[in-house]
Order: sequence, then structure tokens, then C-alpha cells
Amino acid sequence: MTKYDKVFNSPKTSEESLNPEEAVAAIAVVTAIADSSIEDVDAESLAGILWEFEVFEEYSEDEIAEIVDRLIDIAEQEGIGPLFNVAKVSLSDELVLDGFAAGVIVLLDDELAIPKSKQVYLKKLQAALELEDEEAEEIIKEVIAAFKAAEEEEYADDEDETVVIEDFSQQTYQSPLSNFTVPIPVDPQQGGRIQSQEGVVGFSDDIGTLLRIDYYPFPLEQLEELESVGQEEYLQTILVDKYVPQAIFANVPDASVEYTEYLEDTLRGAYYVLIDMPKGSTISKQENNGTAIRLDAYRGLLTFISGEFLYIVSSQHSFINGETPDSVEEEAEDIKESILEFVETIEFT
Repeated sequence: MTKYDKVFNSPKTSEESLNPEEAVAAIAVVTAIADSSIEDVDAESLAGILWEFEVFEEYSEDEIAEIVDRLIDIAEQEGIGPLFNVAKVSLSDELVLDGFAAGVIVLLDDELAIPKSKQVYLKKLQAALELEDEEAEEIIKEVIAAFKAAEEEEYADDEDETVVIEDFSQQTYQSPLSNFTVPIPVDPQQGGRIQSQEGVVGFSDDIGTLLRIDYYPFPLEQLEELESVGQEEYLQTILVDKYVPQAIFANVPDASVEYTEYLEDTLRGAYYVLIDMPKGSTISKQENNGTAIRLDAYRGLLTFISGEFLYIVSSQHSFINGETPDSVEEEAEDIKESILEFVETIEFT
């Protein structure tokens, strides 16, 4: 008996009926369970993945979540073999490729590749759905390309278009407004990326680096407010009351400010905060069920004024491979030092 006989060689079929779209979702559920257990399946994440399928464009997110819950119940009561069998016979000819794509998506790892340990399953799924090698390879390529495009778009603001810069030959990044230049702090051989849009540039890579510079022209009329309330309170309001809620809390609801500090003698006055961001890292981890979840992270942010611009420079520490954070004070100090070292490389003009 081979490892996946329980999926593909079961003589039983479920008495439940599925429509073709539910059959696509069933293949995703079976794939998530095949190398794991039902208890480990993240139904919410799986529903979120399926909601992105064009197949489900007529379904609400809640309806897809209900479908996934029902399919998991069938697997729990009757087994994944019977669930796969009823899914296979319920797939319409037009949705067979979508069913295979649903399996591919569940198996993708952080590098947007199919792990070797999952390739045997995928070949058996391909055979069960009676797909030719060329068809299967084309679907895999299309799924990976779609995920890469989505990752690039994710960084962008809803209204601003992000430009991904691939030319590292200059080794120095210059702001479009010519207000600063900075040596590029990431290596393309480690997946280094430069993503730029109006008022912000981010440097990231595949090993967890994130260094970001937000910059805003500082209007002269703000000088009166700054002088009235003092620089510490002014910078605190900009960072804690305005930027953090809009840029972080809106995207990571469980995030919280854990540490604040005014650096009177740094950059002629700077304000620093440390944010705890559960599941808020820019990098993800592949779970046993094939789905990816964002890692926990701490994000440090430093705001200051230089010339005619206000800057917010940030960096993160993602907790990889079960790493646990140090104390808040130690994390705050370490990330602050990394930001200050980065700021020292920036030439303001």
C-alpha cells in the first residue's frame, strides 16, 4: 500500500453531492489533508485562497468558508478518499484544470515552488485527473506566475503604483525628488528587491531584510505647529497617532505599540517606536497543510526632519524557524541600532 492510496485508490465514494465549483474546493481540501491531518487544516486560510479563484467569483467569502467547512466535515466523517472520488466525478470538463490548480496552490512553499516531498502527490493528482504532462506543467507555471504578480502588487498602496526596480548596477538608489541617495542595502543573489512608489522606497530580500524609507515634503506652515507643541510631541503625533494606525494597524489588526522613545540628540531630534506585529511580517512560513501564513515580527520606526522633508525609516525583525523574541527592551534597542546604521548611509540633499 502506497502513501496516497487512501486518497486515489479508495473504493468508496461519498454520498454527498457536489457542484463543479465545490469539487474544485474539495481537491484543495484533500490536498491540504493528504500529508497532514484534518486538525491542522486552516479552513479560514484555505477559504481565502479559493476566494481568489475566478471559479468562485459568484460566491461571497462567507459562502466559500461554509463550503470549506462542509468539505472538511465530509473528510472527517467519511475520509479523504471518498471526498476525492465524489470531487472527481463532480468536476465538469471545463473545471478539471482549475481542480488541478487548486491542488498546486495548496502545495506551493515560500519560494513559490513545489517541494520535492509534495511532487509525488502532485503527479498522482495529475494522473487521477487524466492530465497530460504539458497541461500540468502549464498550470503550475500559470499558478506560480499569478502568485508572483500578487506578491509584487501587495506592497503597493491602493492608490499608488509600485515600481519594482531590478537594475542593481548603479549600487545606489536616488529618490525621484532628489532629496536623498542611499547605497542599496540588499543583494540580488539573496532575492534582493527594490520597490518604489511616490513617497516611499523599500528594500527587501528572501532572508527577512526589510528597510523602508517614507518621505514627505515638510510644508513651511507646519513649522508653526512644531514650534508651538515642541518637536517631541510633534513627531510623536505624526508617527504614533497618524502613520502607525494608517500604515500598520489597518493591515495588522492585532499589532500594538510596545515601546516609544524620543532621541533628543539624534538627527537633531527623532522619535522611535517599536511595534509588535503578530502575523505581520513581510515574509511567510509554509504550514504542514500547504498553506502559507505570515510570520510574527517586530517593526521599528524612526521619524525625523531633514532639510525640507519629514522621514520615517523602518526595519523589521521576523521570527523564523521557531525563533522567540528577546525582551521588548532588547528588541527595541537592536532594531533601533539597525535603523540608525542604515540612516548613517543615507546622504540627504
